[in-house]
Amino acid sequence: MSAEATNPVTPGPMPGAVSGPVTPTAPRRKARPRIDLRRLGRAALLGPAARDRLPDAISHVVEAHRAHHPDADLEPLRRAYILAESSHRGQMRKSGEPYITHPLAVTLILAELGAETTTLTASLLHDTVEDTDVTLDQVGEQFGEEVRYLVDGVTKLEKVDYGAAAEPETFRKMLVATGNDVRVMSIKLADRLHNMRTLGVMRPEKQERIAKVTRDVLIPLAERLGVQALKTELEDLVFAILHPEEYAHTRELIVRNADRADDPLAEVADEVRAVLREAGITAEVLIRPRHFVSVHRVSRKRGRLRGSDFGRLLVLVGEDADCYGVLGELHTCMTPVVSEFKDFIAVPKFNLYQSLHTAVARADGQVVEVLIRTHQMHKVAEAGVVALGNPYAPAPDDPADGERVDPTRPGWLSRLLDWQEAAPDPDHFWSTLREDLAQDREITVFRPDGGTLGLPEGATCVDAAYAQYGDDAHACIGARVNGRLATLSTVLRDGDTVQLLMGQDPASEPSREWLEHAHTPAARIAIQRWLAAHPAQAAAQEHAARDADTDRPSADRTATPRPVGRPGPETAAAPAPEQPGARPAGGDVLADVPGATVRLARCCTPVPPDGITGFAVRGGVVTVHRVECPVVARMKDGGRAEIGVRWGDATECRVTLVAESFVRPHLLADLTEAMAVEGAEIVSATVEPPTQQQVRHTYTVQLPDAAHLPALMRAMRNVAGVYDVSRAQPQTQGA
Repeated sequence: MSAEATNPVTPGPMPGAVSGPVTPTAPRRKARPRIDLRRLGRAALLGPAARDRLPDAISHVVEAHRAHHPDADLEPLRRAYILAESSHRGQMRKSGEPYITHPLAVTLILAELGAETTTLTASLLHDTVEDTDVTLDQVGEQFGEEVRYLVDGVTKLEKVDYGAAAEPETFRKMLVATGNDVRVMSIKLADRLHNMRTLGVMRPEKQERIAKVTRDVLIPLAERLGVQALKTELEDLVFAILHPEEYAHTRELIVRNADRADDPLAEVADEVRAVLREAGITAEVLIRPRHFVSVHRVSRKRGRLRGSDFGRLLVLVGEDADCYGVLGELHTCMTPVVSEFKDFIAVPKFNLYQSLHTAVARADGQVVEVLIRTHQMHKVAEAGVVALGNPYAPAPDDPADGERVDPTRPGWLSRLLDWQEAAPDPDHFWSTLREDLAQDREITVFRPDGGTLGLPEGATCVDAAYAQYGDDAHACIGARVNGRLATLSTVLRDGDTVQLLMGQDPASEPSREWLEHAHTPAARIAIQRWLAAHPAQAAAQEHAARDADTDRPSADRTATPRPVGRPGPETAAAPAPEQPGARPAGGDVLADVPGATVRLARCCTPVPPDGITGFAVRGGVVTVHRVECPVVARMKDGGRAEIGVRWGDATECRVTLVAESFVRPHLLADLTEAMAVEGAEIVSATVEPPTQQQVRHTYTVQLPDAAHLPALMRAMRNVAGVYDVSRAQPQTQGA
């Protein structure tokens, strides 16, 4: 905070400095006079005013605050300013100005957005604990626990204590605090905006470092919290630092357009006003110039820009129903561009944004985008969570019971707080946070019980499983998407209904291959954490995957892509790997090689009393095949020597079965229940996508005795809809 403070930007571009954005000429409300930070600084040095009135230095803050909260109690602001000014007295910014000008400017930003008094009080004090002798306990005693919590939330951790991990750990602390009170992040965003505005005299390399963190972390957070007013200005300031040439070109385009004699946006605005006046709809029609980054994006998309590309029309009305009335009039009296219509009122964005989007075409071919929303929607669209005031204040008829439930805490924040706890170290947290925030679109999928899951765009059934079940998702064996069986790698779309199919084995293991399909940090971290906690099983999975490539016929390597239910390297679901040297899961097998690790081949999964033979593979492991397995002949032809193997005394076995059935509701549940009744433990399963109303299930099961196998197969055949159950057939050469 204090380290980022430098000179305010002077007009006009300077090498290594950030210039303020140029706003195209357009009809707009009368703005407040420009705030002179130097004047405020001089006022701060003169000391606090008399105790019975507000200091002159915060008059701009008070004016902005009263515009949104006319009945607000201003006494906390007066006391907070006096404490902040006296604490920071003698401290100077890098520009030479009194340091108090920084908390004043941050507080003014929040006041303009409509923040309530508690947030503004904490904003005035946000640097006192970090940069002065004021303690958190003193803040709490004088201003209460809420202000103390907010100040603590935005206070940086010391580099002396945390070293290189100070920045990621500070953000982790801040995000956890935001999970309990979103106003913490509001103050941080306003603080970063003022520091970005005054970044001009920093060394270029430091400007670039701060700009990159702002781009990767704070701008996505501003977007997710719906604070568009801060997000767009931060984008422009970062754009100017990281892409100075493109910024200068875009600035020139905007200045040139502002000097145009004709303005197609103004002409269409007059037409819209006339249409709505004739329809009897009371509305305010404004021109909203695009910010720099938006103009740059449009120019890259469309090439040569026309006058209508530099802004959009904003229509503000009183009621939700009026929004649709305006839409109907515009589409009736003007030429709509149907492909541009979006209804974010009926389906709000995940960051609280609501509006109707449409576009109309002029006779000369120019297209004008139109946003339609109520005044309250506009307030929320600009200020996001800041516009909601204090989300923790109890309703008048609902006395507080000590529980603080944040109605503004969205699903993405809950997911972030969940996975950050499991991040193993600051570097992993920092990189994962940037990746997570880069996923700036969210989808909603529905559970069969009517509940919903919020997931980032591109999420798969693997992500849905971990979002719903946490670590218990290790037992997931498949899914139904919109009533149809689907693989765990299936990418979900907004509005899908997802039913996750869970196995019965409490010791189920996630597959390393699931990492290829995990899109969310929560899923990736849960899988990686299990693999790290079970190194022997993880190594066995990797070893088994390599062995599968060795044992598999060469033609199989180019076979039709397998379905992914519980991912494994072969089409038939592979048995879960066992630790090296442990008793093989397919019943005791004794080999003629003393001390060798014995493993049943996946291609034919032999069980007692099958005739078996063995071959040595990598790592001194002996793989056991059924004697009729085609791989046996190929290994012999390749000069591999057979190793004598025989069944031991134990009768426990693991076997792969294939069930073929017709598609019907609840089939999978009935089938797995029948298997459980027979004492079979499902180790893994693959459910292929149905074709012509038929579906193929492949199960690897653990049986207490090989003698149970015939009874198990009969029980599976007796399930309604199942027309065949068989042992998994060995793959033939060239299949």
